[in-house]
Amino acid sequence: MIDLVIRGGMIVDGSGRPSFRGDVGIQGERITTIGGLEGVQAAAEIDAAGQVVAPGFIDMHTHSDFTLLVNGAAESQIHQGVTLEAVGNCGHSCAPVRDPEVIKRAIFGYSPHVDITWRTFADYLERLEQADLGINTVAYVGHGAIRLAVLRGEQRPATQDEQAEMEILADEALEAGAIGLSSGLEYSPGNSARTEEVLALCHVAKRHDALYATHVRNRDYFYEQGFGEALAVARRTGVKLQISHITPKFGAPPHAMEHTLDMVHWTRKAGVDLAFDMIPHEWGPTSMSAVLPPWAFEGGVTKVLERLGNPAMREKIKRNPLPIWKLVQAGKWDQIMLFESAQNAELIGMTFEEIGRKRRVDPYDAVLDILLEEGEGLYGVTWVGHLITEDDLKMTLHEPECAVISDTITLAPYGALANTKWSPSTYGWTARLFQRFVREQPVLSLEDAVYRLTGLPASRLGLKERGYLHPGAFADVTVFDPATVTDTSTLKAPNSYPTGINHVLVNGQPAIRDGQRTNSNAGRVLRRT
Repeated sequence: MIDLVIRGGMIVDGSGRPSFRGDVGIQGERITTIGGLEGVQAAAEIDAAGQVVAPGFIDMHTHSDFTLLVNGAAESQIHQGVTLEAVGNCGHSCAPVRDPEVIKRAIFGYSPHVDITWRTFADYLERLEQADLGINTVAYVGHGAIRLAVLRGEQRPATQDEQAEMEILADEALEAGAIGLSSGLEYSPGNSARTEEVLALCHVAKRHDALYATHVRNRDYFYEQGFGEALAVARRTGVKLQISHITPKFGAPPHAMEHTLDMVHWTRKAGVDLAFDMIPHEWGPTSMSAVLPPWAFEGGVTKVLERLGNPAMREKIKRNPLPIWKLVQAGKWDQIMLFESAQNAELIGMTFEEIGRKRRVDPYDAVLDILLEEGEGLYGVTWVGHLITEDDLKMTLHEPECAVISDTITLAPYGALANTKWSPSTYGWTARLFQRFVREQPVLSLEDAVYRLTGLPASRLGLKERGYLHPGAFADVTVFDPATVTDTSTLKAPNSYPTGINHVLVNGQPAIRDGQRTNSNAGRVLRRT
């Protein structure tokens, strides 16, 4: 007698190898047997005939650090087969903390429902362990958070002493179990850091044999510099590199994707351990405050709001020669949509061309007006832009080292997160991969698509007992119908569960059974060892 048998499914084991029919036996939190289990009795069974049995999907790039504390059930992820995610990306981790008021603006998904009581990275992991987690979680320590702790939000290069202090904080976080170091060099506060500062922190990550994941400094006009800096840092330090959401954005020349991949190939030939990931969507999100130039953040939220309300300062803000999205500079307001705003909920889902027309103002002024009207919550306003071409997505997916990610936060259609929107990918990114790039436009085989969500990210994150189906592995399992799995979300109605994800197990416990959520939250915090 064993606890559970998943019978008669098409097993796609996460390695990329061809699928085969078989059964999966589970005892406790581990897989015991894969193969024929005829005659074996089990306390519970799942009939997987006609369905794929795969490892639980791994999202190696999210910003759920805070929303998991608000609601740990991770409904938006578990309903699409995700059983593990890596938080703390793009330099925006929840720790370390010296001043909670300073770090709030750097936390994606921040909510006043949870007090920031932790200070060290170890404290944060312990606080996360107290949450009732629906999925397993690993956490990067963010360069941005470290910088805020040391420089208190000042937008300038660090001194030698400050850099040494940042190295100590990075070392402490990695000792506490951070999966790696992340940076967001296109965002405040990371965009004020010199390359020497990044090099120093990557030397710390290298000493711990930890991964360095970077949102590079530029992916449009100066994409060569952005990717070149990341590649050079890895070459100089020997750190294991993960380039986050590698696809170039609007404003990059047509050859940018191909050239970037050439740069990657040459660097790998030089002996650098590197890989990358991408979001399976042409529309991407970010915090709307990222449109502001770095100097506009000096002095904290109060000063930002003063500048937004000052006509002369506002005109100076609008003359920013390098806004984070070149869609802004090109005036492509019909390609930018408001996605989340507490004070202007009635405008969510409208493009800024439509908002400007409705308010009878220039769309750029509409952006700054909305930030001003949001007040203390301005860092929670998000927008999405049509940034990526599908041709670049396909070119990237053809690379065997390309994992697939969401770049989102965990949400739930109830409670404190019920009305929150973050990204077009939040509720449907895994389904979109299978629907768009396996079924409709077969860029990937089914086995390869599963590998990009399981074995590949597990290997990059150093997770030896997850990401694959084999005896002894943790029983994180997703059972889905490859013929019907569908992303039902839209830009205007993004918070919609996908179809075709029928069973999900986390550490051997059913979280989704016959398409319905159970009461089980069997996830746990995993530390790098």
